[in-house]
Amino acid sequence: MRVKSMVLASLLAATCSLSLAQDKVVYHINDAASQALSGLRNLRNHLDVDPSAKITVVSHGEGVDFLMEGAKHPSGAAYDALVSALVARGVSFEVCEITLRNRSLKKEQFIQEANFTPSGVVRIARLQTQGFGYIKP
Repeated sequence: MRVKSMVLASLLAATCSLSLAQDKVVYHINDAASQALSGLRNLRNHLDVDPSAKITVVSHGEGVDFLMEGAKHPSGAAYDALVSALVARGVSFEVCEITLRNRSLKKEQFIQEANFTPSGVVRIARLQTQGFGYIKP
């Protein structure tokens, strides 16, 4: 009986360490003008320190603007190349479809790396219940 308990304890410890081995984080962007460029830099820095992190960026409201074709920061920095580089490192970018309807936007107006979710806030809440940490740049 004691050996069985020790084996179960070892398996539990191994399972816990595996689940902690990869950070899961959701970045929330709802104002591209003030959050997108710094958020993209934060994402790059996050992956530089923790390359195995699973990161999802959820945007809604005015936050979707940086994922639109031709979008640039007021400084002139184009967002698309920064987003592409992060997608190549495993980051997922999601745009709220409620925002699309409310702002009369079309999916075709967004860069190819953009994915779509029915509701940005619902997606953020669900990711948090799945153990994703929440970051607001």
